[in-house]
Amino acid sequence: MKGKNSPHKAVTRRICQRTVVMPAILLIGLILPFLFVRIAFLVLESATVCSSSIECMKWKFFGGSNATLILKMEHIVQTAKRHESIYWHLASHGVPKCMHCLSLKLAEEYAINAVARSRLPPPEFVSRLTDPSFYHVVLLTDNVLAASVVISSTINTSSNPEKWVFHVVTDKKTYTSMHAWFAVNTIDSAVVEVKGLHQYDWSHEINVGVKEMLEIHHQIRNNIYRNLKEEGFEYEEEHDHKLEALSPSCISLLNHLRIYLPELFPDLNKVVFLDDDIVVQRDISSLWDLDLNERVIGAVFDSWCGDDCCPGRKYIDYFNFSNPVISSNLDYDSCGWLYGMNVFDLQRWRKTNITAVYHQWLKLSLNSGFILWHPGALPPALIAFEGYVHRIDPSWHLAGLGYQHPQVDKYMLEAAAVIHFSGPAKPWLEIGDPEVKGLWYRHINFSNEYVTQCRVMG
Repeated sequence: MKGKNSPHKAVTRRICQRTVVMPAILLIGLILPFLFVRIAFLVLESATVCSSSIECMKWKFFGGSNATLILKMEHIVQTAKRHESIYWHLASHGVPKCMHCLSLKLAEEYAINAVARSRLPPPEFVSRLTDPSFYHVVLLTDNVLAASVVISSTINTSSNPEKWVFHVVTDKKTYTSMHAWFAVNTIDSAVVEVKGLHQYDWSHEINVGVKEMLEIHHQIRNNIYRNLKEEGFEYEEEHDHKLEALSPSCISLLNHLRIYLPELFPDLNKVVFLDDDIVVQRDISSLWDLDLNERVIGAVFDSWCGDDCCPGRKYIDYFNFSNPVISSNLDYDSCGWLYGMNVFDLQRWRKTNITAVYHQWLKLSLNSGFILWHPGALPPALIAFEGYVHRIDPSWHLAGLGYQHPQVDKYMLEAAAVIHFSGPAKPWLEIGDPEVKGLWYRHINFSNEYVTQCRVMG
């Protein structure tokens, strides 16, 4: 017979205790997370529903620590989102290493290779540069690879590629690289002209106007930067336009020179203007024959959702209608048209005061402290071309592919004649949306010697 403190009874007692304790621990482990979440919701709810100081003190006493923790976490998440957006915009300002490499390789080629310095276009095609029976396309760009994509996509989709004449205008810094690319990579079916800004011999009046325009755009950018700096670069989603204003393109002469197209091409009466961040997906030859109904510019107004439907592109999205100068001259509900794929009647433009009106409004913006509109090339152009714009079908131009997570219908993407990577995320940047930038890369010849050497990869 065993005593009451026998080892057998002690073991049995421990097993019984574990049998009781373990389920209790498991039950508490299951309940606590739900209890914590419930308290968190109650605490957050109390912040909006407590009607007296005593009631709020009760909430603080019973749930204050949880509320503080949640509020801190919320603040951390919001701060991280703001920083992500700021860094995303800053990343759009860079130039990929492969593109730097490409420019340097081509500049070297221009210096050592006579073929790279050969005349563009060849002498036998010079007459086409002013021949109105050909389709004249203008590109203002300092991006060699982007210019190549625009031209190759236009030619590859055209039923009459031999009818196209491309006029590429670039800056002095990029001229040798741009010239070398198109001299070495000849295009048999079309004519390409490359011209540097330093090769233009403009009048004193035009030079003064261009300089004044660029100085004002510099001041706009500097003003935005000062404001952001004073705000500690605090970011709100509705202030995206401020961060975009810091982009180098906002002070690029090439970006703003489109208002001087009649002066850039005095011997042409009509041109198709294409931005360097577009891809042509179907034949745009019929743009050349488009009747502009005695207007100066053909542009897409409406979105694919119907007439007078232009989400995010109403005048109220561009202009400050709290200012009487704007509210007395513009209709806030008007649709803004799209820049980047346009037809210009230069002959009719020369008979108007469009460029003068553009400059007048730039000066008004300067004198008002830059509060009339959001920074960019489009707002002053919307005013200057008021009454001179002919609406063209929305299927010609699908824009906005350069924004973060672009929401684009697959049918629209496939059906659009021209897709436009307007926005910070250009397709050649790492931040470009992988779902759409493949449409740009498919027009690059990856077997090209310079593309291979500089490791350009889609």
